[in-house]
Amino acid sequence: MAKEGHPRGLYLLFATEMAERFSYYGMRAVFTLYMVAALFTMESASEIYGYYTGLVYLTPLLGGYIADRYWGNRRSIEVGGLLMALGQLLLFLSASVVHPAIYEAEGAIDPAVDNRWAVALMMGGLFFLVLGNGFFKPNIATMVGSLYRPDDRRKDRAFTIFYMGVNVGATLGPLVCGVFEGDWMNPTRFKWAFLCASIAILVSTLTFHLLKNRFLRDYEGNAIGTEPTHHEKVAKHQLSKKEKQHIAVIFIIAAFVIFFWAAYEQAGVSLTYFADQQTDRHIFGWEMPTSYFQSFPAIFVVLLAPVMNLVWEMLGRWGHEPSSVMKQAIGLGFLSLGYALIAWGVKDLDPTVKVSMWWLTGLYFIHTLGELSLSPIGLSLVSKLSPKHLASLMMGIWFMSTAVSNMLAGQLATLYPDGSSKSLLGIVDITSLHDFFMVFVVMSGVAAVALACMVPVLKRMMRDDNS
Repeated sequence: MAKEGHPRGLYLLFATEMAERFSYYGMRAVFTLYMVAALFTMESASEIYGYYTGLVYLTPLLGGYIADRYWGNRRSIEVGGLLMALGQLLLFLSASVVHPAIYEAEGAIDPAVDNRWAVALMMGGLFFLVLGNGFFKPNIATMVGSLYRPDDRRKDRAFTIFYMGVNVGATLGPLVCGVFEGDWMNPTRFKWAFLCASIAILVSTLTFHLLKNRFLRDYEGNAIGTEPTHHEKVAKHQLSKKEKQHIAVIFIIAAFVIFFWAAYEQAGVSLTYFADQQTDRHIFGWEMPTSYFQSFPAIFVVLLAPVMNLVWEMLGRWGHEPSSVMKQAIGLGFLSLGYALIAWGVKDLDPTVKVSMWWLTGLYFIHTLGELSLSPIGLSLVSKLSPKHLASLMMGIWFMSTAVSNMLAGQLATLYPDGSSKSLLGIVDITSLHDFFMVFVVMSGVAAVALACMVPVLKRMMRDDNS
């Protein structure tokens, strides 16, 4: 392998994460549609979605601790994969026994239809998905950093490659699972989407198990991700002043990331409703499934990641590349700009009129620029700043911010205008789509400016990392 090439273990982790993201995003693309098709009102479905996606990113805190203290990364990934496969299988069973229960005109639930078994199976599936993701998510990201020396210049590029794997899976998941999109008349059709998601993560976990010993080794040839030794379990670790400052930086940036993902993750809730109800999805006589829109950000990531890397590299040659923290602020700025675009597009829009899909496509394009400025850079930053013995735990803390943001995303999605009177904190009335989208314009825009103002202080706190 060429000197500047990457370890083969990176590509095993790439493929494993790609399949897991296929499973997650394939399920997510149809999940709210499934709930609204037969089980819950739109508002209840939004709340369930928010709690589910929030817990998905909260349990990595537990999974990271168990891996650092007891299991190691490898075992945690395998256990997590099997639990997620079981969770998707229970969703398949839920959709297999569900009965149509929604009045299309009123959007109300028919009290005569008994879907208790479908709901129970769905909740059981969500439980195992949440638990499994907790073991899987922080440990696979941690292993990427473990493949390289701490000062290896390839680490940032490695996380970009890994992040492309995330988004290849996120692209294919909705496209494949979206083929099995049902509706209020035929909600059982959703079961095949959940089955595809279950098979994907099961095959991925088996492949990881068979190849881990061969490929997952560090720069000295030592196996990575194994169970911690007895000494590592009982040793007292005293954090230095610099390590404490680095951890503080992670917490501060994670707090700002909450605002990014709370707005970005509307893709799975309010923007899905918007795509379904207010967007003209006809292309030359063919009506594109609503869930296909959720592949757009991932497609844009795969296309734009090399471009963004080239932009940062060129700015670096000229001595003007933004710091890692400033890139996070730029990401928040792009997010605000994307919502400003669609808020303009729906201003004074009649609720009975559907807009061109180019408005939603433009939003996803701009949001992808923000995602590429923030997410892979954040993963690399956590890997560089975390003390080695707390690497998985700190990655779990990083994902904890995403947990909070997803719960917030679900709550904010309940403000989506449906004809009833709604307000934000009793201060701002939400009476139109324009009002709704402006909430995210202001929220992410203010966060972008605040983080940009903190860049000098945060750079001093992590100065020895060249970040």
